[in-house]
Amino acid sequence: MLTLEKISELFEQNRSVASARVQGFSIGGQKFDFNSSPAIMGVVNLSADSWYRESVCLSADSAIRRGKILAAQGAQIIDVGAESTLAHAARADDAAQKSKLIPVIQGLRAEKILVSVETYSSVVTRASLEAGANVLNLTGTAGSKEIFKMVAAHDAAVIICFVAGKNVRAVGDFDLSVDPIPMLREFFARQIELAQKCGVKKIFLDPGLGFYYKNLQDSAVRVRHQMNIFLNTFRLRELGFPVCHALPHAFDFFQDEVRIAEPFFAVLATLGKTDLFRTHEVPRIKAVLDTLKVF
Repeated sequence: MLTLEKISELFEQNRSVASARVQGFSIGGQKFDFNSSPAIMGVVNLSADSWYRESVCLSADSAIRRGKILAAQGAQIIDVGAESTLAHAARADDAAQKSKLIPVIQGLRAEKILVSVETYSSVVTRASLEAGANVLNLTGTAGSKEIFKMVAAHDAAVIICFVAGKNVRAVGDFDLSVDPIPMLREFFARQIELAQKCGVKKIFLDPGLGFYYKNLQDSAVRVRHQMNIFLNTFRLRELGFPVCHALPHAFDFFQDEVRIAEPFFAVLATLGKTDLFRTHEVPRIKAVLDTLKVF
């Protein structure tokens, strides 16, 4: 059971990093100061395999329309992806991804909406950045040096996702019996160093909670891990860069009320000082963040 005593103990054990500040920066001409206000990233899924049905758009027109609605509801960035991260989802080759992504990127940018593209492909990355994408949501580690150079060349931002494997579709296991933050810190420190050597200046860190690791299939184990990471997020901010979280769903617990799962996890993520919330439920998350600001 999560209690006030446990939260207090976590804070006292890590008091020295609790006030760590992170870099702010401009994306596409829009300034973000994460130390004073977190940001919201809305989701548009272009894959029919994506299980969050409300976010699935199977045409460019519907995807652009959803992106505009999410922006109006409070999302500062719209994240689009053409291949689901689910283990059983069909693979989408580079050509298929580009054919879906490019019209949507161009349509949203024409509306002056900031666009993030989720991919681990260098080919898709290049095409997306050339089409005007402002952020790369990088869900892999293979070929990252080449990809970071592309990001830098376009003065874009990158979300570095923790992936225990070469990409999100080929993940392995990791040890859940120990404190996960040192492992995450070490991974991100290496990736930050590489990204900066390649000229990247705008970086987000994402612990990858939305991914389906083999040893996280037990619902209770997965949710406990997710809650633990959310509350410990502030310990990653000492790396100097804002932390992004894809809010999960805990379907086995929320079931028919699954659409309120992301707002619940947003509360924990806020307590942990998350800087960018990736969500399918933009108006609900905005309401949570606005309410927490009142206190």
